Amino acid sequence: MSAPSFDPVSFLERAVRTPSHESVDETRELVVETLDRFGVESEVVAGGCVVAERRSPAPDAGPHLVANTHLDTVTPHVPVERGEAREDERGGAASGDPPIEVIRGRGACDAKGPLAALLSGFLAADPERGRLTLALTPDEESLSLGAAALTGRLPGTEDRLDADCFLVGEPTGLDACTAAKGRFQGTVELSGVAAHAAEFAGANAVAAAEDALAAVRTFDADADEHPQLGAPKLTPTVIEGGGATNQVPADCAITVDRRSVPPETAEGFRSSLAAAVRARVPDDIGVEVALTDRASPFFEAFSTDPDHELVEAVAGAARAAADSTGLPADRGGSVRPFGAATEASYFAPAPTVVFGPGDLADDAGAVAHSEREYVRVSEVTAAAAAVERAIAGLLGGPGSTGGDPA
Repeated sequence: MSAPSFDPVSFLERAVRTPSHESVDETRELVVETLDRFGVESEVVAGGCVVAERRSPAPDAGPHLVANTHLDTVTPHVPVERGEAREDERGGAASGDPPIEVIRGRGACDAKGPLAALLSGFLAADPERGRLTLALTPDEESLSLGAAALTGRLPGTEDRLDADCFLVGEPTGLDACTAAKGRFQGTVELSGVAAHAAEFAGANAVAAAEDALAAVRTFDADADEHPQLGAPKLTPTVIEGGGATNQVPADCAITVDRRSVPPETAEGFRSSLAAAVRARVPDDIGVEVALTDRASPFFEAFSTDPDHELVEAVAGAARAAADSTGLPADRGGSVRPFGAATEASYFAPAPTVVFGPGDLADDAGAVAHSEREYVRVSEVTAAAAAVERAIAGLLGGPGSTGGDPA
């Protein structure tokens, strides 16, 4: 009796039919059942993460590579549909080109398409050196408590992965993404003294917001650009203050969104912003800057050397897979930053590449998290082949190119 074969496209279609916008239980069961069908033992740990391993005969002779993505999706659920691509889904292909098939639905590209590709590469792997771990997290779209616990970033937890490098599944258009900005949120709280608006008395916290916003506006004036990510960005998003129209307001709060670049940390940003605001605001106004309460750490920026062997393995494998699958010459294999914050942040500073089929957005607008979420079937096939080839290039085994991952 022949061994079962894994079809990433069929798996993806089934996975997208399985809602995971409110609970990942059914999707997690689908993954565990699939692994079991192929004779792979898995365990559910750290608040709902699925972990499985393929260990070579020489686990210490090569790297420990972790393939990671998430099981959850955003709301609302969008039903699955498989069919020929519409004009806005063809990615610039000419009208006379062969038909392009797509799978539409919630999670098609974020991140069940990448999940199908990583699962395909994991099941095909038979490493000759090192070891390979599949680590799937349950709540990336919300608080990432699973990933935080899995990597020892929550109190009372320890790093269960301890890996040398990470391949993180997200929609990148088959590019190897080596960096991403971090995302912090905080509040600048200004405190003054209330008084009757008719009197020259009190300390006006709302008026002081003008100086605080000037500090926000000029905060990055002297910031160095990161070679991969460019400049950081600080945006005031919400302002609240005052209570009565005839009263000098005693309080004002400004919420800010921070998109960071290495080496800035969440606490480093908070303390620097507090100092900058304090320097601009009048002495009779109190200043406090606090990070928004969050049960898990914020996603900090990360970057991987574009010349690292992991990057070369993934990018080279993507180019080869795109070529063999007949994708456009400019589709896949580029090395660039990723456009959104991800759990890849928790794996740094270990070398990390974000990779997968599909796009966060295309020429027609948003794709991931939108009503029109889709992924091209040919890209799922190419992504699966690329993951298999990249793993073989790093760990040996079927598909190995003898040490040349490209």
